[in-house]
Amino acid sequence: MADTKTANTAVHPSEAEGVVREPLVLNNRSLGWITDRICGIVENRQPFIWWVLFVPSVLLFLCLVFSLVYLVSTGVGVWGMNHPVAWGWDIVNFVFWIGIGHAGTLISAILFLTRQKWRTSVNRASEAMTLIAVMCAGIFPGFHVGRFWMVWFLAPVPNSNAIWQNFKSPLLWDVFAVSTYFTVSVIFWYIGLIPDLATLRDRAKGLAKKLYGFFALGWRGGNRQWRHYEMAYLILAALSTPLVLSVHSVVSFDFATSIVPGWHTTIFPPYFVAGAIFGGFAMVLTLMLPVRKLYGLEDLITAKHIDNMAKIILLTGTIVGYAYIMELFISYYAANKFEGDAFHMRILSGPYTWAYYCMFFCNVIAPQVFWFHWARHNLWMVFLIVNFVNFGMWFERFVIIPTSLARDFLPGQWGYYSASWVEKLMFAGSFGMFFMLFLIFIRFLPVIAVSEVKGVLPESDPHYHDWKRLRDKRRGAGK
Repeated sequence: MADTKTANTAVHPSEAEGVVREPLVLNNRSLGWITDRICGIVENRQPFIWWVLFVPSVLLFLCLVFSLVYLVSTGVGVWGMNHPVAWGWDIVNFVFWIGIGHAGTLISAILFLTRQKWRTSVNRASEAMTLIAVMCAGIFPGFHVGRFWMVWFLAPVPNSNAIWQNFKSPLLWDVFAVSTYFTVSVIFWYIGLIPDLATLRDRAKGLAKKLYGFFALGWRGGNRQWRHYEMAYLILAALSTPLVLSVHSVVSFDFATSIVPGWHTTIFPPYFVAGAIFGGFAMVLTLMLPVRKLYGLEDLITAKHIDNMAKIILLTGTIVGYAYIMELFISYYAANKFEGDAFHMRILSGPYTWAYYCMFFCNVIAPQVFWFHWARHNLWMVFLIVNFVNFGMWFERFVIIPTSLARDFLPGQWGYYSASWVEKLMFAGSFGMFFMLFLIFIRFLPVIAVSEVKGVLPESDPHYHDWKRLRDKRRGAGK
C-alpha cells in the first residue's frame, strides 16, 4: 500500500491518475513552438484581412479628427445638447469607454493574485485594450468642457491666474482616478512586456533589434532579473487591484452625488463596477475570438479560456440585472414622488422606453444563455452574445444620463435629446481609433505573453523530468 501511494504521488499533478484537467495549451506544444507562433505574428507579414480591418479603422479615426477640429472651431453648440440635457453622448461615451478598460486590470491583477493560470493567454491583449479604451475615454470629457486647451486647470498645479480646483466636484475626482488608473496600467503592461521584448530583440535584425533592445532594458533572463521582475509584478498587481473598484466607483459619483431623480442612489458604485467588468470581458472576447481564428491561436486560447470568460460575463450580467431590479424596488420603497416618476417614465410612459428595454434585453436576458454548456462552447453564439452586451452597456449609459436629465423636476423644462451628426461621427471615430491602435499593437508587440504561457506548461516545473522518469519507470514495471 505504501509503495502504491508513493508511486501515485510521484507523478506531475497534471498527469496524476484520476485527475482530468483540461490543459491550458493543447496538443502538447513545445516551448519553441509557442515562441515561434506568437513571435511569428510580429515577424511575418500581416494577412490581407488585417489590412481590410486597418484601413477602415484609420478612415474612421480621421473622421474623429475632423469632427474634433470642427467642434473646436465652431463650438460645442454643434452637439445636440440642450436645456435641460447638458450631458449627452459625450459623457455616455466617456463612461462606456472607461468601463471597457476594466477587464484588463481584472484579468491581469486580480486573477494573477488569485493564481488563476488561465489568464496567461488573454491578459496581454486585455491590458492593451485597457490602455486604448482609456485613451478613447479621455477625449470626450476633455472636449466636453468647451475650451479643451484649458483642461490643465483640472490638475492641482499652481497657475498665474489664481484659478484653484474645486476639490468637491466629482468631475475633478475623475481626473485623479482615471489618470492614476492609466498610469499604473501602463507601468503594469510594460513590466509584463519586458521578457517578451527581449525575445523579439534576440530574433530581430537591424533597426527592429535596436528598438526592441532599447525597450527590453537589458533583459537577459538571469535568476536575479527574474526575482526582481516577479516582485515588481506582484507589487503592481496589488496596487492595481483597488483601482478596479475605485475608478468606476468614482465615475459613478458624477451621478450618485447629485440630486437628479434617477441618479441619486447609493447602489451606483457597485452597480457601475459590476457593469464595467461585464462590458470589459465582453469586449475582450469580441477582440480575441477573431484574433484567435486569424492567427491560428486555437492551441493557446482554448475553449477553457472562452468558457471561463463566458461564466464571468454570466455572473456579472446577473449582478447588473439585480441592480436594475433593485433600482426599481428602491424607487417604489422610498415613496419619493420624483424618483418614482423618473423610473415610471423610464420604463413605462417616457419617450426613451425603447432604450431601457434594449438595455435590459442585451445585458440581462441575452447572457442567460451562458448557463448552457453548448452556448459557451459555440463560438458563433459567444460572439453574438458578447456583442449584445457591448450594445447593451452603451444603452445602459444612455438610459442613465440623457434620459434622467430630459425628465427633470419641472415638467415645463422637459425636452427631448437626440444626438447631432457631430456626436455620432465622434463616437464612430472613437471606435476607429480603438481598432486602429489595437491592430497596431498586434502588428508590433506579442499579443500573448510568451513567458507567462510557457510558465503554465508542465515542462516549466523544475521537477517535471524527475516526475516523468518515475512515471515511465512505473509504467515499465506495470508491463
